[in-house]
Amino acid sequence: MNAKTAASDRDLAKQVRAGDRAALARAITLVESKKAEHRERAQELLKALLPATGNAVRVGITGVPGVGKSTTIDALGTYLTGKGHSVAVLAVDPSSVRTGGSILGDKTRMQRLANDPRAFIRPSPAAGTLGGVAGRTRETMLLCEAAGYNVVMVETVGAGQSEVAVSEMTDSFVALMLPGAGDELQGMKKGLLELADVVAVNKADGDNRPRAKAAAGALKAALHLIAGSAGGDEAPVLTYSALTGEGIEALWQAVLDHRTKLERGGRLAEKRRAQQVRWMWTLIDERFRARLRSDAAIRSKLRSLEVAVAAGKLPPALAADEIADILKL
Repeated sequence: MNAKTAASDRDLAKQVRAGDRAALARAITLVESKKAEHRERAQELLKALLPATGNAVRVGITGVPGVGKSTTIDALGTYLTGKGHSVAVLAVDPSSVRTGGSILGDKTRMQRLANDPRAFIRPSPAAGTLGGVAGRTRETMLLCEAAGYNVVMVETVGAGQSEVAVSEMTDSFVALMLPGAGDELQGMKKGLLELADVVAVNKADGDNRPRAKAAAGALKAALHLIAGSAGGDEAPVLTYSALTGEGIEALWQAVLDHRTKLERGGRLAEKRRAQQVRWMWTLIDERFRARLRSDAAIRSKLRSLEVAVAAGKLPPALAADEIADILKL
């Protein structure tokens, strides 16, 4: 890195810490870049900004398509900015499996927040990344914290391993549910309920209110069984309406109550430390996979090994040993 670039990046760090939105957007673009020459600059930028991070409330939000994640975040974020908070939203867009394209339409679905000077929305495509979460979501979260945003919300695509990935980068994980969608527990992943710190049933307004309450009752019973068998805390279940705003304040209070519980037991700092270590190992795995993909000789060897394993001519363990030998592991 030359002196001019280093000086420019130092200025960028200062601008981010000063809350310059344009500078924050440039910093995120740098961190998200896949170019090798940008990687060193991005890491130096993050290192410079690290002391200014860690002070935000980190909230993960998930739910099935149609549950109203974006509408909920718009309502919750607007409520929080109205209370004087500054809110960053990291919205991971579902990307096309075939073309890699993404909708990137969160700013149109969160109209109030998109026009709120105390809010920052960053949509990122999720294609080709771990768990449906943009590959640099964690780093982007740190940049937003350094820019002074004291609430960071991460919206998942609600598919695959995205719930696990987001729960491992946030303090509180909120699972949004729908009322009246048949049997509320049918098809519901037990793992999702085990991950959830707060469960909230949306669309509790008008004629839907009784069905929302019934869904909440069924979910409470399920969570009671899960908590009893696992010996863990039982997540609260609430009803709310993202459309009318009713219950949004209680939803936020449930998030704060969970975070306070973690802080009192010293578990918040412990949880964040563990998350950082897990992310380090995830990145190590990512680096090894990148090396496998970038080396033509290794790629050729991998293809032949895959054929041999698929044909039953070579045990998977021996194939892995051969690759390990090539990488000198």
